[in-house]
Amino acid sequence: MNVATAPSYRAQLIGSLVAAVLIVAIAVIAVTLAIGPGLDATELRERQELQEERREQRQERREDLQGDSGGPGG
Repeated sequence: MNVATAPSYRAQLIGSLVAAVLIVAIAVIAVTLAIGPGLDATELRERQELQEERREQRQERREDLQGDSGGPGG
């Protein structure tokens, strides 16, 4: 092995690893900025409660429409 190529190879390897780490870091930062922070536990709970309320309202509207159209119980 030529002594002159060993430091060059080592420098190239280290440079490539640094470049790879920078590319990954930039990609993670870009995606995080694009999608924003995730929801915390409180926001998730509030979203679930809102979905349940909407489901109940739709069910009530369906029951009201069935009652008005001469369905069972009307």
